[in-house]
Amino acid sequence: MAQEKISMPSGIGGLVRYFDDYKSKIEIKAIHFIAFVVLVIVFYVYLTFK
Repeated sequence: MAQEKISMPSGIGGLVRYFDDYKSKIEIKAIHFIAFVVLVIVFYVYLTFK
């Protein structure tokens, strides 16, 4: 009886999914993030060629 071993399926053994339990207090829509990046790039180009 001591030789019986429990083995995990090879596809999920040892993996822990923390992102299911975590909810960020700050959520940004993708379009807002893209707009912010574009504004930073435009500002950088403006300062470079000024």
